[in-house]
Amino acid sequence: MKDVKAPEEQAIMHHLGEFGGLEMLEARYYRRCFPRHVHETFCIGVIEEGAQRFWRSGGDHVAPAGDIILVNADEVHTGCSEVANGWAYRAIYPRPGLLRQLTRDLKYEQGSVPWFPEAVVHDPGLSAQLRLVFTMLPVEGNSLLKESLLLTAISWLIVRHGRSPVTPGRLLCSDSSILPIRDLMVDCPEQNWTLKQLSDLAQLSPWHFLRQFKQVVGMPPHGWLIQARLRKARELLIGGETILSTAARCGFSDQSHFTRHFKNSMGVTPGEFIRTLRHPSF
Repeated sequence: MKDVKAPEEQAIMHHLGEFGGLEMLEARYYRRCFPRHVHETFCIGVIEEGAQRFWRSGGDHVAPAGDIILVNADEVHTGCSEVANGWAYRAIYPRPGLLRQLTRDLKYEQGSVPWFPEAVVHDPGLSAQLRLVFTMLPVEGNSLLKESLLLTAISWLIVRHGRSPVTPGRLLCSDSSILPIRDLMVDCPEQNWTLKQLSDLAQLSPWHFLRQFKQVVGMPPHGWLIQARLRKARELLIGGETILSTAARCGFSDQSHFTRHFKNSMGVTPGEFIRTLRHPSF
């Protein structure tokens, strides 16, 4: 009888441009056991298959699929599988400075590095949001959407599960800061705007910019950018531009991405829209 070959373990580390080179790990382990070690960053992850057992904060913890794992910066911890078929997870490693900035925006004027008392958190909604963020982060483009989702997810993690409960501060109306940014995105929708670029132009922190933009405009900035791109796309199609060229000139990553958003907004595909131009109804 032939020996059954053990499955190979996999681990991919992504070094992302968002937030100064944020690191994200995608891993599938079977036999791997991490001895006690420490990171200078936080670890925020979601178990996607199997279950992980790890030691943190002086005790053992088990995280099943779907749960969020949290390790504070400079906190000693371990890691191994809790089940025979191992575990798979994705995690980001934000630096304390990023979380300090978010607490400054949320409540504390000087900022405060949060502490997560629970090593394992069961929060299905936030877990799903983090998984969406992890899926999008390594994909090129859509910087504004990715940064917005990432910032929002981490902010809610701090609000809900940080040691000191915090609530978003009172939102002051800032039309004069937001409306020029809204118009700029309409004028240059093809640009791959980042959250930092837009919030710097508005002279607001990224978190406050996100909240104020949605209050003033009625939708988040990445949603508005899609609408601005579709507005330009409609003009180009009416002017005789091809679908492929229009998608590229309006900043869409590919033609299928453009078609999906166009149909969601207009109710017809770009091809159907062009046909109505050639054969108008009277």
